[in-house]
Amino acid sequence: MEISKAGLKKRLDIVSRKYGIYLVFFCLIIIGAVTNPYFLTVKNVTNVFRQIAVTGVLALAEMVLIIAGQIDLSLGSVIALSGMMSVSAYLSTGSLLAAIGVSLLISVLCLTFSGFMVAKVKLPAFIATMAMDYIARGLCYIYTGGQATYEIGNYSVISTTYLGAVPLPVYIFFGMAVVCWVIMNRTTLGRDIFATGGNQAAANASGIHVDRTIIKAFIIAGALTGVAAVLQIARVNSAIPDTATNYHGDAIAAAIIGGTSFTGGIGTVMGCMVGAAIMGFLTNLLNLTGLDSYVQMVTKGMIILVALTIDLSGKNKRIKRK
Repeated sequence: MEISKAGLKKRLDIVSRKYGIYLVFFCLIIIGAVTNPYFLTVKNVTNVFRQIAVTGVLALAEMVLIIAGQIDLSLGSVIALSGMMSVSAYLSTGSLLAAIGVSLLISVLCLTFSGFMVAKVKLPAFIATMAMDYIARGLCYIYTGGQATYEIGNYSVISTTYLGAVPLPVYIFFGMAVVCWVIMNRTTLGRDIFATGGNQAAANASGIHVDRTIIKAFIIAGALTGVAAVLQIARVNSAIPDTATNYHGDAIAAAIIGGTSFTGGIGTVMGCMVGAAIMGFLTNLLNLTGLDSYVQMVTKGMIILVALTIDLSGKNKRIKRK
């Protein structure tokens, strides 16, 4: 049966939307393997996945918020503050559980406050979270006097523990992804988050409490950020006031590259995970090629612009079809 050009174009468009991100990831791996023999070694891949575990969990946090029609620019600073407080708790009690609990508590409090400012005070999310970015980083410097803590005992065991050939942080990342998938796809809250991000007025008219949903989305993102803070401190084996600078940028890029629509209401956990993997392996490849760090920043910025352009173009096409 002969397929018309219009039909073929439509099918290719559907395939590219569903599987394009996986093709991009596959091509990146092939390019890396060809250009650098160290790229696919066990040691390098393990290190990349350990890094992806941090940015990947943050990408899940941004995904939840972006689907809800929000965004958070403070995640890196919240990681620094939560991580520093977590280390202090560990050194005081010797308990990793207490340290993890403190990290989760501080992160959830910070993002809940941002969510309250967005939902109740009606500040734009980028303003509220930009303010939190300054607040959290400033508190971190005040608490530490600007000094890093390098003696953190066995805190790093979280990062250095292996289950089989895979580092524990990778399992934690996948565990957080499963939790997010269940929340977003199998609960009423998840459906409310999608509806709120898609159209707040329609969601409100259908009986969804939009303000509460937004705050709950921030709480989920806060819990994920607390987990990311623990993984980050364990990975670098120190508590540094300026750690995780601009991590929110990588997280946002990973979510958008993974198909989360910046206009809200659209996104998948699997796509977000692949987006995080693309960002992680791309950064690693740029490092292996010796590309200047400033050039890397330009490259990442261009990637974000391209991803956003594709996202907005796709939205315009959907509007025209309606």
